[in-house]
Amino acid sequence: MTIELRQTGPSTSQAAIRNHRVTVDRPTDKGGTDAGPMGGELFLTSIGGCFMSNLLAAIAARNAAVSDAVILVDATISGTPPIFTRIELVVSATCADSELLSKIVDIADRGCIMMNTLRGKLDLSVRIAA
Repeated sequence: MTIELRQTGPSTSQAAIRNHRVTVDRPTDKGGTDAGPMGGELFLTSIGGCFMSNLLAAIAARNAAVSDAVILVDATISGTPPIFTRIELVVSATCADSELLSKIVDIADRGCIMMNTLRGKLDLSVRIAA
């Protein structure tokens, strides 16, 4: 897997991902033009997107009655230099069977390349919203 980034402005770049383009920038209060998300935000998006992709695949593979899935990615940054020290994924969905939803969330957690890469390297957790 290879991603190419090219500078497009003083604080901006464009990532080429297969046939997709994503602008990366800093917010204005950090010297950017806010033309796109920062790399750290894209990192968290990648975790949530990977998890969601696996969640939706698990739902489809089982023809499960699960809909309206939402994943909140909540992260803590600390230290100098700053690093992510904690990431929690909070999953919510419409599903009458809480045991089924729990099983599907577990399958998505085990199948997600981002979760598998980060597990054991920082405080990483997944929970189903109440």
